[in-house]
Amino acid sequence: MDATEGEKFLDIKGVITKLKAKKVLLGFTKLWAEIDLTPFNNSEITTLEEHIKRKWADISAETAGEQYTPDDVIALIAEIIASKIEESGTLLKIYDCTCGGGNMLFGVEDRINQKFKRQTQTFGQDWNDALYALAKIESRFRPDSKIEHGNTLVEDKFYNDEFDVVIANPPYGVSWKGYAKDIKNDKTERFKYVPSISDGQLLFMQHLISKLDSAGMGVVVHNGSTLFSGDAGSAESNIRKWMLDSDIVEAVIQLPTDEFFNTGIYTYLWALNKNKQPHNKNKVMLINASDKFKPLKKSKGSKRKEVDKASRLEIVETLTKYQNNDYAKVFDKEFFYFNKQAIRLTNVDEQGNSFESQLPLITDKKTGKTKRAASIKLNPVKLSNGGRELTQFAITTFNKEHYTSLADYFQQDIKPFVAGIDYKEQPLVIITSKGQYFFDAEQETLIKQTAGKKEVLGCGKIVVKSTLKKAGKTQPARIEISVELTPDYQKDYEIIPFHKDKAVNQAAIAAFMAKYISKPFEYLENVVGVELNFNKIFYKPEKLREVSEILGEIAVLDQKLKELEAELAL
Repeated sequence: MDATEGEKFLDIKGVITKLKAKKVLLGFTKLWAEIDLTPFNNSEITTLEEHIKRKWADISAETAGEQYTPDDVIALIAEIIASKIEESGTLLKIYDCTCGGGNMLFGVEDRINQKFKRQTQTFGQDWNDALYALAKIESRFRPDSKIEHGNTLVEDKFYNDEFDVVIANPPYGVSWKGYAKDIKNDKTERFKYVPSISDGQLLFMQHLISKLDSAGMGVVVHNGSTLFSGDAGSAESNIRKWMLDSDIVEAVIQLPTDEFFNTGIYTYLWALNKNKQPHNKNKVMLINASDKFKPLKKSKGSKRKEVDKASRLEIVETLTKYQNNDYAKVFDKEFFYFNKQAIRLTNVDEQGNSFESQLPLITDKKTGKTKRAASIKLNPVKLSNGGRELTQFAITTFNKEHYTSLADYFQQDIKPFVAGIDYKEQPLVIITSKGQYFFDAEQETLIKQTAGKKEVLGCGKIVVKSTLKKAGKTQPARIEISVELTPDYQKDYEIIPFHKDKAVNQAAIAAFMAKYISKPFEYLENVVGVELNFNKIFYKPEKLREVSEILGEIAVLDQKLKELEAELAL
């Protein structure tokens, strides 16, 4: 059974049947038989297969984010891994959870075997039938290689195994909606957080980390979204925080654009290591290798560049030294953390007063503590917004020519009218038996007017609501309109640098507030987020041109315009 499993997924018999039906089997077989493939290794054969697929096959929307890993990137990954391992009599177990045709998995193994005498064993899994078949066939020619078919995220075929090295190039931006139920009900505890359903990269990342043994390391290829997508408190940010808290991220390397065959975007290598050197602990290195390449003489799809051998060795040397240079920087891991501090601002009028001071003091029945009431309720007899007045605030009648019922009147007229009231933009006046209330937009304050005398109440809101009440034992069905005066609160968020010392961090937050927040406020929740922003750290400002150069160009254009005008005048 196992001996023919690769062929089964390639459906060779089905292909032969189709070729026979079209009467091209003999000619097709003859042409392929004339090609001598014996000088080529697995990596080169898989590259050929991928080139054919890329050139002639349509890539479906479902798999558009699946990236075939070019040989130069595989070589760089192998060099990084080789720099972390030693000669040893123990078996080196290498695992790829999205192995495809095995190009990266076997390519890394071959390069490790060239450098070391250490015995290796490869493990891979993929759900693409044809690519799995290619990897399965190749695995027969390797000592004790194990390749499995299936979706790693919902059916881990190596659930009891841990590995010395993990590698992967999982799909970018591919939805996992089709198996979301299985992910959310996963019992393996490998997924600490569940990221956005539109992109499964960080699911694969968490899975790979769970497969590392106590001293394991790995290299994972991602696009840029996993570095910064998601706000503080989101699953993406929490996954990054968990990874840095666990001190498993040793470095992130930005590769050049136009490096992969079907995308021109920046890609990134996450170097993971559970056995960091003492001087690397609790630190993360960012390497901007976007300029470390040689242009290809002839493009291969979107691939126009390659990380050449000299660049690869330079990148690995930089990672090994773990010191700052002009394209690499080492940071304490907390450098990438930030506070997202929520605050409740109290808006004030021109005199610095809030309506909050008008609220009566009440005793909290649960705690026994004294606090301010949330609002002051008014008993209005009339409401006017400058274009319409409502004088009956327990409405029971309606125009039966226009509305079929009181409920219809409420839904079609009263409810939208009340929802459209804007106390700041409209001349809204609330009239009660004790006086009139309105908002003075110029002073940004609530005003109470009694017998021509105005009283400033402070900055606040007028909240008008309408409710349809059912008939009771003593009252008929009716529409009630309520009015409340409340302080003008506003929730805001401030992004503030993070400090690992709790007291220092809180002091920094307080200093930030004192410098930038002028209104009264109170602290709400603080959420710590994590992002790794290459653009911010390696930002290169655009070099501005000299003013004299620009003026010279303007003068030339001006002269040409004058010459044209002169020609038109002839």
